[in-house]
Amino acid sequence: MNLLLIDAGNTRIKWATAAPGAALGAWTQADAVSHAGLDGAADAWRRACVARAIVSNVAGAALRERIAQALPAGIAVEWFASTEARAGLQNGYRTPGQLGCDRFAAAIGARALAPGQDVVVATCGTATTVDAVTADGRFIGGMILPGLALMAGSLARNTAQLPQVAPGAAPPPVFGDNTDDAIVSGVLSAQAGAIERACTAHGATACIVSGGAAPYIAPVLKFPHRVVDNIVLVGLHAAAA
Repeated sequence: MNLLLIDAGNTRIKWATAAPGAALGAWTQADAVSHAGLDGAADAWRRACVARAIVSNVAGAALRERIAQALPAGIAVEWFASTEARAGLQNGYRTPGQLGCDRFAAAIGARALAPGQDVVVATCGTATTVDAVTADGRFIGGMILPGLALMAGSLARNTAQLPQVAPGAAPPPVFGDNTDDAIVSGVLSAQAGAIERACTAHGATACIVSGGAAPYIAPVLKFPHRVVDNIVLVGLHAAAA
């Protein structure tokens, strides 16, 4: 029977199933849906021969209830939460329970993929989080900043006569010679700059970049890095072992 992993974020629900003993990230199925598409995901979950689910949810109580109703009947369910330690990772947050469960899962995943290294893990979604894990397995903290789309959208909404800029186009020159390119260059530079600053400050020997905006931010990074499709699901998988 398979393990169901769910990462419920502010805009999308990412999920995967893994067979017993599967390597981290070796999914039997994986998908992502909007909150409105949860019913379709539920149909797939019911067909997936699932015995257990582990769920990270940062999108509030209403979505949690919808997910609970959508899960296959009779399976064991864990609502993943940040604790003082799990899966070989010590949580160094001042109040461990206040660390977002998605950030804790991402840090567990980063440590699992880069054991024994000082690693920075950046998850680039609605918000961008940039967190640091030490070589001996301690989460020491991180940064939270508006995500790529929020940054660009804020400028486009709040500046007269600026069109909405869609993040994800081919990176423009650093010095844009038109307003659209200047905005995209600016928001990409802000995102990449935060990640690179974290890597330098931490003395990182590994950097993992994940999330929906990762394919757009990663190409402008100057620090060696690895793009992982969904580091939160990887962390949930490691935590479930």
